[in-house]
Amino acid sequence: MTRITTPFGFSSTTSDVTEGIDFTGRRVVITGGASGIGIETARAFAKIGAEVTLAVRNLEAAAPVAEELRASTGNPNIFLGRLDLADLTSITEFADGWTGPLHVLVNNAGIMALPELERTAEGWEMQFATNHLGHFALAQALHPALAAAGNARIVSLSSSGHLFAPVLFDDPHFNFIPYDSFLAYGQSKTASALFAVAVTRQWAKDGITSNAVMPGAIATNLQRHTGGLRTPVERQKTPQQGAASTLYVATSPDLEGIGGRYFEDVNEAPVVHHRGPDYTGVAAYALDAANADRLWDLSLELLARHSA
Repeated sequence: MTRITTPFGFSSTTSDVTEGIDFTGRRVVITGGASGIGIETARAFAKIGAEVTLAVRNLEAAAPVAEELRASTGNPNIFLGRLDLADLTSITEFADGWTGPLHVLVNNAGIMALPELERTAEGWEMQFATNHLGHFALAQALHPALAAAGNARIVSLSSSGHLFAPVLFDDPHFNFIPYDSFLAYGQSKTASALFAVAVTRQWAKDGITSNAVMPGAIATNLQRHTGGLRTPVERQKTPQQGAASTLYVATSPDLEGIGGRYFEDVNEAPVVHHRGPDYTGVAAYALDAANADRLWDLSLELLARHSA
């Protein structure tokens, strides 16, 4: 399988990667679309004509963001929907309220390095539940809408944090393993990459593919539990640069029908077999087909056990 390379790189922005792209008539859902790089992701889709729905926990806080995006892009088709990824009922209600096709689902929302072990009502570890299981449940619930689009794409936001841990299949919720905030975060972001592999394996027949992206180091509320962004200045990105990989894998005609890949700096990342000092590349375990199938089955089992 030939690694995908592009003319873009570390400093490329959403405007660079969407030049000449017209998304008029296409519909996009962005989880966490009213904060962090979600805002710039939404702005970029709106600029190329898409109908954009920001799926957020706090509608009141998101309303001014949506209004600013409408004003700055000239696109009136920016909407809000309530979604709490740690609440299965909320996920079901969001999906039940969706009508018509869905062309792109961007699994953008996430939490990072919670200092103490937190659990959902189901007993699931909060980072795994929010970053992976919530998005998994959302995609399952929106599957008919994605299939109706004919050539839908799911963008799964991973992180270089995946290099800290594979999925801990025997104890993903830290019932036995002592809780570690970065181990839990790493597991959840490995799950995000494996989700892209599994979606493509399971749903390509329905015209649905998925790729994972590592946006890079961008100062946002994501780092509120880690004392802020500590990446060297030369490796930090603007939100427009951070959202570039997302927009590329969501819109580029070069990726039609292609999924199960992991992108960083708007290029497919090389597979690595150990964590290097620069935290680049994608771990082999995060793209492993057997791991992806195992995670898919585990996720279905967990949802079935705790269906809303």
